Parts: sequence; C-alpha cells; structure tokens
Amino acid sequence: MATIYIGKYQASIYPEGNGYTGALSLGFDTHGKRQRIKRKGRTKTEVKDKLIEAVEELESGIKTGEGYTVEDCINDWLEKGLKGRDQQGTVRNYRSMAVHHILPYIGRVKLKRLTADELDDWLEDRAEVLSTRSLRLIHQIVRRAIRHAERRDKVQRNVANLVDAPEGQEGRPSKALNLEQAKAVIRAALSSPLKAYVILCLLSGLRTEEARALRWTEVDLKAGTIAVYRSERVKGETKTRKSRRVLKVSKQGLRVLKELHTARQAERLASGERGEDTAHVFRREDRTPMNRWYVWREFQIITEAAGIGSNWCPRELRHSFVSLLSAHNVALEEIARLVGHSSTHVTETVYRHEIRPALTEGAVVMDKIFKSQTG
Repeated sequence: MATIYIGKYQASIYPEGNGYTGALSLGFDTHGKRQRIKRKGRTKTEVKDKLIEAVEELESGIKTGEGYTVEDCINDWLEKGLKGRDQQGTVRNYRSMAVHHILPYIGRVKLKRLTADELDDWLEDRAEVLSTRSLRLIHQIVRRAIRHAERRDKVQRNVANLVDAPEGQEGRPSKALNLEQAKAVIRAALSSPLKAYVILCLLSGLRTEEARALRWTEVDLKAGTIAVYRSERVKGETKTRKSRRVLKVSKQGLRVLKELHTARQAERLASGERGEDTAHVFRREDRTPMNRWYVWREFQIITEAAGIGSNWCPRELRHSFVSLLSAHNVALEEIARLVGHSSTHVTETVYRHEIRPALTEGAVVMDKIFKSQTG
C-alpha cells in the first residue's frame, strides 16, 4: 500500500480486484467514525488523478458523489429549478424533449465526466432528425440544468457553455387557411370543446399563448372587447410591449364568448362562487386551464373533420387571420397593430407569404368575411 499526500490530505493507494483503490482520509466525524473518499481505477496513476480531482472538488465545495448523472441533473432542474412556470405547458414540453432526445443518449453519463466532445457528438446525432429550433431547445435544457447544478455546488463548471447547437433540419413553414378552409374549420369547431377558442383566435388574431392565458377579468362583453395583457410565457408577460393591446371582437367571436360566459355563470351559481370571476376563459371539460398539448390535439381533430388533414397547428389560426385580412384589403399597418407586432417590418418578415397591400378594420372585415358561420 502506497501513502501519498495531496495538499493537506493523506491518501493511500492499494491493489484491489483487477485494479487499484485510492482512499482519501478526511479525519473523523463527531461520532468518531472515519471519513474517507474512495476512487477506483485500473492503474495507480489513474487513481491518483481521481484523488487529486476529488480534493479540488472538496476544496471548491462540490457536494455531489460520483454517481450523479446527467439524468439526475435534468430531473433536479425540472422539479426544483422551474418553480412558477406552467407545469402543464412549459415543464411538460421540456420533460418531453428530455425524455425523447436527451436522456436516451447522454442521461447515464456521470455529470462530472461529461465532456464537450460528448455533447458535440450528441447534438450532431440529433441534428439528423430535429429542426434547428428544437436543437437549440435541447441544448438550452442541458445548459440550464447544469447551471442549476453548478449553483448548488454539484459540478465545477458548465461544460454545455463550451458547445454550440448545430444547424438542424428545416422546420415545416407555417401556412394559412384560405377562406373556404377557414369556413370548414369553423363548421367543424361548432361541435368541439375548442369551439370558442378556435373562432376567437381565427377572428381576432390572438397568439395561442395569449388565448390560453385570457381571463374573464379581461373580457368586456358590453363593449365587445378583450384586453390582451398576459400570455403563457415567462412571468406571464406578452411577447413584446406592443403585444399588450385591446381588441374589438367580431360579432361572431362575441357571440361564442357570450355563450361561454352564460355557461360559466351557471357553473359559478351552482358552485356558490362569489366575487369577481378571475378564472381562465378557455378551460377543459374538467375545468382546468387548456394547455398547449390539449389545444394541439383537439385542433387536429377539428382540421381532420374539416377535411383538410391533421398537418395543421393552432398558431396557424393567427397566420390565417393575417392572410384573410390582407386578401380583403386591410392595410399592413392596421394588420401589424391588430396582431400586436412592434412594426410592419415584423409583420412583413414573418407573414410575407400572406401579405397584400390594403386598408380597413379587423373585426368589421371579419364579420363581412364570415357571415353567420357560427350559427
């Protein structure tokens, strides 16, 4: 058995099994029990290097054992590092991406042993099947999870900061419903729990995260307006300052909102609720707020029923709003104001395939386009 000193610590290295074991002496605890850190390796040099690393971690305050993996790190972050986030939306999305694209590939790697090369290889592998946006998201998940561990003295450095996400596959470009498709979607939505949601998003141009966050306190049925002051984003803020807006609702949009409100008031009366109604406008059958996955699933059922297939997503209701207004001679400046863009440049850039020159008003035009589609 060889005795060595690493800084102020005494260590011993001795043969064990097919290799060597190193034991770093940390003295005794309050009960007189010997405290030691052990490391194993195939050679004495390998064991000594591991003991030196253990001392460096000890002196820098690192508290994690050798068995702490990338999977442990990500699970800790998902459970403790995202407090205050939408547990049904944001966290569920992160967890899904982790389960499918992170944990099967690097989840078992010991966090302390994770290298930049391993992360590069993993990201390059995922670039074969994921879009650039999704690659950036999974890289961000790993980086933020390790940062959470770093702040809790579980790892010395954040190796994910040393790599960049590569370019991935081209994502599917957004598309817009034409007038006949939009009418078919409205007809199909009439028998769906998503009826009011779909009609309001299509006829008002709301972002899906704005619609999901809408509460009855922001709806004025007498004035026929909705105030867009929040969204399901970080801290509940709208995407930009310009996104905070008050929208006049079309007659058909107002009709479905009134139907929803009547049902809501009957529900409050039956349950004995009193005071101001601060609940979400759009809720599932079990009265919980709609999350993005529920909306996506129900919307695909609607588009299938409308005969246009299931390759549509809810955000394309907003694209359709822009496209239909543009096709009916609404000015670019007015469209930008209605959808809450900070400038017409944003509107032109994001929706350039749908914009035509023009001049008039949102709700009024939508009433002309969709004559009594909601019955």
